[in-house]
Amino acid sequence: MANPPPVICVDGPSGSGKGTLARAIAKQLNWNILDSGSLYRIVGLHAHSFDVSVEDDDALKQVVESLDIQFANERRPNIVVNGRDVTQAIRGEEATRYASLVAKREKVRAALLVRQKEFRRPPGLVADGRDMGTVVFPDAKLKIYLDASPEERARRRYAELKDKGLNVSLPDLFQSLKERDAQDKNRRVSPLKVAPDAFVLDSTGLSIAEVIGQALAAAKQKGLQINN
Repeated sequence: MANPPPVICVDGPSGSGKGTLARAIAKQLNWNILDSGSLYRIVGLHAHSFDVSVEDDDALKQVVESLDIQFANERRPNIVVNGRDVTQAIRGEEATRYASLVAKREKVRAALLVRQKEFRRPPGLVADGRDMGTVVFPDAKLKIYLDASPEERARRRYAELKDKGLNVSLPDLFQSLKERDAQDKNRRVSPLKVAPDAFVLDSTGLSIAEVIGQALAAAKQKGLQINN
């Protein structure tokens, strides 16, 4: 593609608020959005549904290639896969468990790399994940690394789950989050790391509005037109 549409990447650890920030930026710019984390949940859900072994790389690759994925935006409030609303289903226990397993498979990641690049369409794309700026879109117009302390991220997750009426333990969430951080940063394929040219935004102690404001200011500095 001679002049590919611009991309803004929002990378960071689990619970840092990447999805919230990415959706806010996409809304301001009226761009497309890519929730890369949901891709692994979608593949995990379908692998489970069709009894595909997480050890069968070729079958998993076929699953990836068979999926027509449409992410939520202002016109489409839900995540739709092959005509089915999977917004809630991919948050289920089985999808979550399978997602962590298929994400370790190199052939799955390679197949999803191709699919992720396909979301780069006019007028632009906001992509959130863990390797968007380092692996998938290294030429992104703006790379944001959104971070927060483990304590803050665990607290946010705790509040979110409690609001949903779930009985959760803050110490357990904190420990789980630390383990997830270690796994993401130390995995052999596409580890979580800060791109050398990333704008690092620590959201600890900041409101959502303050985080969005700083991110949009960084976008303006890159020459992107922000809608009022």
